[in-house]
Amino acid sequence: MPVVVVESPAKAKTINKYLGSDYTVLASYGHVRDLPSKDGSVDPEAGFAMEWEIATDSRKHVKAIAEALKSDPVLILATDPDREGEAISWHLQEALTKQKAIKSGTEVSRVVFNAITKSAVTEAMKKPRQVDMELVEAYLARRALDYLVGFNLSPVLWRKLPGAKSAGRVQSVALRIITDREMEIEAFRAREYWSVRAMLQTPRGQEVEARLTHLRGKKLDRYDLATAAEAGLAVQAVASRALSVTDVEAKPANRNPAPPFMTSTLQQEASRKYGMGARQTMNAAQRLYEAGHITYMRTDGIDMAPEAVHAARDTIKARYGANYVPADPRMYKNKAKNAQEAHECIRPTDLSKSPDDIRLSEDDQRKLYDLIWKRTIASQMEAARLERTTVTIASADAQVELRATGQVVLFDGFLKVYEEGRDDETDEDSRRLPQMARGEALKPAADALKGEWKKLSGDGATTRTGDLATSDAALLSADGATLGQQHFTQAPPRYTEATLVKRMEELGIGRPSTYASILDTIVARGYVRKDKNRLIPEDKGRLVTAFLVNYFRRYVEYDFTADLENQLDEVSAGDRAYKDVLTAFWRDFSASLSETSELRITDVLDKINEVLEPHLFPPRPDGSDPRACPSCGAGRLSMRTARSGGAFIGCSNYPECRYTRPFGPPNPEGDDGTAIGPDGKMLGVDPDTSEPVTLRDGRFGPYVQLGDATEDNPKPKRASLPKGWQADAMDIDKALKLLSLPRMVGPHPEDGAPVEAAIGRFGPYVSYKAKEAAKPLYANLPDVEEVWTIGMNRAVELLAAKAAGRSGRGSAAAPLKELGEHPEHGGPIQVMPGRYGPYVKWDKVNATIPKDIAPEAVTLEQAVEWIAEKAAKAPAKGKAKAKAAKPKAAKTTKTKAAAKPKPKAATKKT
Repeated sequence: MPVVVVESPAKAKTINKYLGSDYTVLASYGHVRDLPSKDGSVDPEAGFAMEWEIATDSRKHVKAIAEALKSDPVLILATDPDREGEAISWHLQEALTKQKAIKSGTEVSRVVFNAITKSAVTEAMKKPRQVDMELVEAYLARRALDYLVGFNLSPVLWRKLPGAKSAGRVQSVALRIITDREMEIEAFRAREYWSVRAMLQTPRGQEVEARLTHLRGKKLDRYDLATAAEAGLAVQAVASRALSVTDVEAKPANRNPAPPFMTSTLQQEASRKYGMGARQTMNAAQRLYEAGHITYMRTDGIDMAPEAVHAARDTIKARYGANYVPADPRMYKNKAKNAQEAHECIRPTDLSKSPDDIRLSEDDQRKLYDLIWKRTIASQMEAARLERTTVTIASADAQVELRATGQVVLFDGFLKVYEEGRDDETDEDSRRLPQMARGEALKPAADALKGEWKKLSGDGATTRTGDLATSDAALLSADGATLGQQHFTQAPPRYTEATLVKRMEELGIGRPSTYASILDTIVARGYVRKDKNRLIPEDKGRLVTAFLVNYFRRYVEYDFTADLENQLDEVSAGDRAYKDVLTAFWRDFSASLSETSELRITDVLDKINEVLEPHLFPPRPDGSDPRACPSCGAGRLSMRTARSGGAFIGCSNYPECRYTRPFGPPNPEGDDGTAIGPDGKMLGVDPDTSEPVTLRDGRFGPYVQLGDATEDNPKPKRASLPKGWQADAMDIDKALKLLSLPRMVGPHPEDGAPVEAAIGRFGPYVSYKAKEAAKPLYANLPDVEEVWTIGMNRAVELLAAKAAGRSGRGSAAAPLKELGEHPEHGGPIQVMPGRYGPYVKWDKVNATIPKDIAPEAVTLEQAVEWIAEKAAKAPAKGKAKAKAAKPKAAKTTKTKAAAKPKPKAATKKT
């Protein structure tokens, strides 16, 4: 049986049904070979020779194909009908030939089909051809270029810009588009302007809204009414004059449907209508294609096969009537730059099947099929017929002129099925205007705009100035029929996936099969984040873009990248040799790489500080130097990097001044770095490692971290904030104390094994693992601060008590001498034996006995003095707790003795 190879098992299953038992259909599971991630995989010195290796996961699939060819030496390569599909067929043929599965007598052919239907597959089998080497060479050129850029440019980034991950030929340009837009937004300064509207009444009692277009005989431009005062004069000018209709113009208009989908427009529309990302859209489309519901989904083409056009017209006539079918079929011109890579548009394989006629269990597939079916049907429907009416209204002295516009749909045509979404917020006036005739007088519609004025005014203070009701945002005439409204110009919007794809398509950057992976890559690298479907550059992305624009400007230029895409299209068309493209590119690119070899990191940081100054150090409201250190006042702020690759803003007066803040613009509520952002709040820099210390929010609460996660150090040192410690009170000293744990108390006196103090999940503790023990011994500490102050005597005592409690035998050491109750706070004072000598013990305070005093000679007065000295050095929390726990004691010994049993009884009860 001939062996047919397709890309996916789902497609193999469907095609196997169509071809029957006469064929063996196997899947390659996508690409089977790729360039190894090592130096020399593309060798410019050897004519750009490329070294390929079969991926580990692909070996079993190649082996299965080779085994099948042993029984029938006929190989039919039926991978996808685009450049990538052609490349997969070539890789399979090369790999199988190298393994001697393809011999001199093996018959190898290539077939393509644009849809997985029985008719399309069987027709394709009748038209075999050879692998198209021009398409393969275009693929080889792209793959070599991507490798040469990524493999040579990324190490430059790692060395010269710590924290940067990698760069790509097309991804870096897409990142620049997003970053450039963000800088436009930051540089934008809103400009105030006002508009004036009036609500008027016709002689028949109908209302019409008109906007002021001319004042004092002059046409108003957008910014002519720049202040509330100017707008107020305009409102009064309209309200004080009699108005009448001077002209009524009605124009018929046709609106034609949008063409069928190609890859980019499908991604844009799925994003607009359903909020689907490019990858999500392509995954759903892939499943629809493999199930035989739609044609191939990676295409630059918008033309439709003649049989599909006729099927669409038949469906329109049957479902909506003959008046919705245009006299002649609609023909759409193919927009693809290269006819060899163009395919038919994305459409349903059976246009008679509406979304309700096929059962799709997955919501994404159901939505996408509905979109594709409606767009395809609408593209062959009659145009919508409209009537656009413009009414001009003016005063007798021609001092004011207003205009009312409306639009009426006379015949809905394709709008009955589908209307294309929009990226901007332009709102076409679709209101139907009331009947009006030239010369008719119009009077103010009293109080018609009063409700809108109140809404615009909100909770702001409102006053009356002459005949105007005024607020910060709106002005209203005395009759409530003329409204002045404040506006501000808006910054350009951030890109969505849809608008970014549209922009890349306009610039000629990337191709249909690449858009989804480009977006995935820049998000996965942490260069861009998505927020409510908007793409926002992260500071890492801005750093990379700033570096590339300054040192590799040509390779992130839009025109250069688009021209390179055109050269690759010429390769696939057979008009240019692919090695000529690679030679020209490498000659200049390698020279640019050489120029950065002597570049110092300080030079790079100085340049980035200069380029990103408007972003990192925006003007301060008080006009002071935005780069002056707010802490010491003497140093200047600049971008710094730590060994781990993290970037932050620090003072040039380090180490005298340790002021730092997270990389990025200052906190709008004060340049103190108090906010905890996605990369944490910068607390300072560890003087021993030069690593940044950050405060972060985690799943289990706030924690401090030393350095940033990198490939070499995926798990940087962290420490959770202990109970009672507040995040807003954290500073560099406290953070370093936490990160210094566990603390070595010293070697255990019995076997020399280390005794450590630390803070764990259940609080502070000391630990010790005897050399002969199977597991360590832990003893809780009552106070967090004791982690940094506990000595060996107390640690051994707590561990011994814990060991006694664990084993059920033994007891704590017996006191050498009872000295009596503490004269001020109560509680026994004892002389205890210790591993490092005797000491006095009261509550949680242990005080060492001087060496020249024998333990049996210690008096209560001496013990109280030593305890007071030790307590003064240690935190007072334990002492305070002891005071709170003890009942008020009288001065007499008898009263103390009487009070003593109460806490004991309570303890037993507990």
